[in-house]
Amino acid sequence: MRTDIFARLDREPEPPKIEIPRMSRTRLALFGGTSAFYLAIVVAVLVSSWLVTLDWKVMLFRPYQQWPELHATLDYFVVLGQRGPTAVMVAAWLGWRSWRQHTLRPLLVLGAALLLLNVTVGAVKLGLGRLGPHYATQIGSAEMFAGGDIFPSGHTANAVVTWGILAYLATTPRARRYLSALSAVVALGVGLTTVYLGTHWLSDVLLGWAAGLLILLGLPWCEPLIVRTEALIFSVREQLRARRRRAPSLPVAAGGPRPAIYRQRPVAADGEPVREPVPAAGSPGRPPSARSTLTQARPHTVVRSERMPVTPAGSRRPPRSRPVTGG
Repeated sequence: MRTDIFARLDREPEPPKIEIPRMSRTRLALFGGTSAFYLAIVVAVLVSSWLVTLDWKVMLFRPYQQWPELHATLDYFVVLGQRGPTAVMVAAWLGWRSWRQHTLRPLLVLGAALLLLNVTVGAVKLGLGRLGPHYATQIGSAEMFAGGDIFPSGHTANAVVTWGILAYLATTPRARRYLSALSAVVALGVGLTTVYLGTHWLSDVLLGWAAGLLILLGLPWCEPLIVRTEALIFSVREQLRARRRRAPSLPVAAGGPRPAIYRQRPVAADGEPVREPVPAAGSPGRPPSARSTLTQARPHTVVRSERMPVTPAGSRRPPRSRPVTGG
């Protein structure tokens, strides 16, 4: 007897009607405001404003020394912002959803979001080249264009995007609200944890939050491409299935013998196969061959086992060893 828990593991009988988010006015306003905040953070760090001073104050405060008892726990918690483990966990969940709902959209949305994250955040990191707190060389400086790759925070941006995808793909308003709150808490915690551990400046975390939020807000612009990609993948799958369904046809002449793969050997009453007589050369069942022609030209009338052994007549002793008779 099945329960409701195991019933939810089955595939839905038909794909559900999923409402794809669109670029509404509210989303456009949020995207514009987040972009302005992003540029403000970058400019504030470039000109070494009060934000850089705050970065140094937090760094010199050394939170990991103020509350050392939290260090072990937060070392594990910050893994929720690492790209590899989080991508595997979220991809496993979205893969099951894709299988259950007969759609590739969840996995394609995750792939598009991670691709945008790697391109945008990686380009800014390498372009600005900021050094982290542990590698700072001069107190009070912004440590920009020094060959680093710390600005913005990749852990923070990845936490915003990876866990925010779950809220973006939610099918009900209630689930979307709960998942949005949960992803916001996780992203906030991961960002502050990197500041506590001393691996990022506070401004790195602020820019990481903005970078991840921009990707989530801009995903509706990628939806048409995602729909076309899904349709292309499904069409290729149907073509491969159609090729597998085509059984190879074996041409057989009218009135001719059946192919060997369809012949069945007769079986006697005791279960042993009965030997079929081999048709002679030239018969309808067997075409003539060179070997059969030679067999007809030189027939063997006597079986080898029936031949009489040929022995030489007389004694087998050499002539010199024979006794000499007479006087």
